[in-house]
Amino acid sequence: MTEPAPALDESAEVPFGDAVVRPEVSLLAGRDRRLRLGHPWVYSNEIRTNEAVRALPAGGLVRLVAPEGACLGTAIFNPHTLIAARRLAFEGDAVIDRGFFARHLRRALALRGRLYDLPFYRLIHAEADGLPALVVDRFGEVVVVQANAAGMDRLLPELAAALDQVLAPAAVVLRNDSPTRALEGLGTETRLLRGRLDGPVRLEENGAVFFADPLGGQKTGWFYDQRDNRAFVARLAGGARVLDLYTYHGGFAIQAACAGAVRVEAVDRSEAALVHAARAAAANGVAAVCGFHRAEAFAELERLAEAGERFDVVVADPPPFARAKKDVAAASRAYRKLTRMAARVTARGGLLLVASCSHNIDPGTFVDLVAGGLTDAQRGGRILRQAGAGPDHPVHPLLPETAYLKAVVAQLD
Repeated sequence: MTEPAPALDESAEVPFGDAVVRPEVSLLAGRDRRLRLGHPWVYSNEIRTNEAVRALPAGGLVRLVAPEGACLGTAIFNPHTLIAARRLAFEGDAVIDRGFFARHLRRALALRGRLYDLPFYRLIHAEADGLPALVVDRFGEVVVVQANAAGMDRLLPELAAALDQVLAPAAVVLRNDSPTRALEGLGTETRLLRGRLDGPVRLEENGAVFFADPLGGQKTGWFYDQRDNRAFVARLAGGARVLDLYTYHGGFAIQAACAGAVRVEAVDRSEAALVHAARAAAANGVAAVCGFHRAEAFAELERLAEAGERFDVVVADPPPFARAKKDVAAASRAYRKLTRMAARVTARGGLLLVASCSHNIDPGTFVDLVAGGLTDAQRGGRILRQAGAGPDHPVHPLLPETAYLKAVVAQLD
């Protein structure tokens, strides 16, 4: 039986006639420029803090006010976090209800409908789609939601009602298990919010069939962000021997096999993920050319290099090595080492893709790390492609964190 949705706590705002009266949060003198320019966040050190502000409930709705009193919009607010306010609307009395979410969902749906023929994509990419800290992935009639801020968590009933109104999904899954929720004082949970879900869900990408696991897999069950990079690699995989590290459910591996690769070796440390990948290989009729191996990527690269194995295409798409700024130094060493070891098993004239989904590593730094790894491996070559996520992961123009994915494809001499 589906668990009931949590009740919406409206303690932070009071209806007053046709208007809404909500607490005001003022910015300090000289600290409102970024917000006026369109940035969606307000940091805690930009706010005039007093006892009343500190007592506001985490995730409540507030009216943002400039130092001279001008209204700067409606935001979700958390007095206990570094990112204290996330703006939802430029109006201070904006009504944040089912209709508000429905309008954003319809706008996002119209864009995705222009981008893709099939209903498999990221529908809401947080701030870039006007709904901060919210991710919604669509798998046909199944929708997966992740709310990464206290304010969005409190508004989930309104979002769920809007999803029913706009999409009428057969099932809605909550994947509220991101580590970032702890920063907002939130617990983690994975559960079915609406409908029924019997095992993995089928999806299609670039003409191939896959199986996502919204309840038990990583993130929302699939990584749509690499769609275009998988297509690029597949176009160059005909007749090639391919190594796909961190394969998860086989995205790069199976699309390469479908494009005519003669042999594909896919590696992941999750047995459950490899089961789904093998199922997808069978569904696409390429099981005969695909091998799936449970191993840790660095150890497997060492083994392959010592055995003298070489591949025409090597893909290294690891999970984030730098989840926080304190991890950047260690992550930088790891990306450089991964590139060096992957280059050792890449044939002359072969292709190497190395990716990072750590937003704390900026694109320029990542290219430098890849170049350093190639130098360490004593391999020359040329970069063919530098890319991020597909267009269903739009980038907020003032928020580089939304451009988190980086993929470099090089041909090695």
